[in-house]
Amino acid sequence: MEKNTFKALDALRTLELWNNKLSYVPTSLPANLEVLKLGDNLIRVLHESDFEGLQKLRVFDIQSNLILALSFSILSSLGNLQSLTLDGNNMESVSGSLQLPNLKYLSMANNKLKSFPENPFSSLHNLLFLNLNGNLLTNAPLDLPKSLLSLKLGRNQLKVLAFGGMKQQANLSKLSELCLSENQLSSVVGTQFLSSLTTLELSGNKLQRIPLRLPATLQKLDCSNNLIETVKAQEFQDLKNLKHLFLDNNIVTTFEDGALQKCTILLNLALEQNRLPSVPLRLPHMLARLDLKGNRIKRIKEQELKDLGHLQVLNLRNNNISALDHGLLIHLPRLRYLYLEGNPWNCTCELLKTRRVLTATGTDVKGGQCTAPAENQGESWMSSKRILHLCVHDNLYSAEPGEEIRKKANADDPPNLRVNMDDYYDYELD
Repeated sequence: MEKNTFKALDALRTLELWNNKLSYVPTSLPANLEVLKLGDNLIRVLHESDFEGLQKLRVFDIQSNLILALSFSILSSLGNLQSLTLDGNNMESVSGSLQLPNLKYLSMANNKLKSFPENPFSSLHNLLFLNLNGNLLTNAPLDLPKSLLSLKLGRNQLKVLAFGGMKQQANLSKLSELCLSENQLSSVVGTQFLSSLTTLELSGNKLQRIPLRLPATLQKLDCSNNLIETVKAQEFQDLKNLKHLFLDNNIVTTFEDGALQKCTILLNLALEQNRLPSVPLRLPHMLARLDLKGNRIKRIKEQELKDLGHLQVLNLRNNNISALDHGLLIHLPRLRYLYLEGNPWNCTCELLKTRRVLTATGTDVKGGQCTAPAENQGESWMSSKRILHLCVHDNLYSAEPGEEIRKKANADDPPNLRVNMDDYYDYELD
């Protein structure tokens, strides 16, 4: 690109040169430029002279280039910069501290950073979002700005993380979102000092138990893909604001009765791919979605469902269930989606009474393939006309069970929040 190509364009506010083969930042950019995006090029080095006269620049995106090392001081002239994106440069080192008083968004994800110089972000008094996902960090940066709302440290090499004993106790009082997924954490201590935290992501670590003394403000907790074996009430006693809990892909065998009773507004509970022998007892009344796929459940009991009047989604795939009593469904008047694949269903005429109730209430049922008796093997007890014909004399046409459930769902108790099938789960509806 020739020198001074854009210099005379005084009215130019946005310049995007994505996905080219530039090896340097264009020279003599116009002083009124506010947005500069140079992602997916071949730029290896940034020079202080690249930014001369760009006092109005608010957004600078130079992701997916070849910048292996960066001195933060090079950017110090960009006093009005609000967003800086340095993702995907395979960056191995940074030096100095960022002196950008108006910076709100900083992303250095998917590089090869192992550490930071002392207090690199302490001068960023307006920083709201810091993304350091996908690096090689073994420790979290110290002295983070107290303005921070979101901190992402996923896909690093963190082994232990403790809050409270350092300046983070005061500095991170506004932090709302903390991502620590896919590290090597065996413990996380002191999160109670994060007094505004609403989202904590700890999936893909080496946790053997749920961290204690989590902040009462927490609304979403993701502890999936860990080594958790037991769930206890003391771990959730203060989490009255929790709405979404993910414990899937652990080795949970013991779930203490009533462990989640203090989580009175819990909507989503993911327990798939564990070793549970039964549905946990005394789950929160407001639960809208319960995922139990891939456990060791053999039987569904009345006491396990009796408090779940707001449940809309129940996933029972890949367990060892052979029967489902139609009388249990009276406790699930709002059930909209039921997933039954991968169970050894014994397709007796009694089971077809359950089919009658589910059809009457309009529940969308997936699966239900028969394993026994031999003559019904491979057919679905929810759709087979042959099985229905064989049981025609077993009084399957009484609509009372379905009608009773419909009346219960339409009682004066207003329906709870409708489940958004795109939130957090993919239930393969097609």
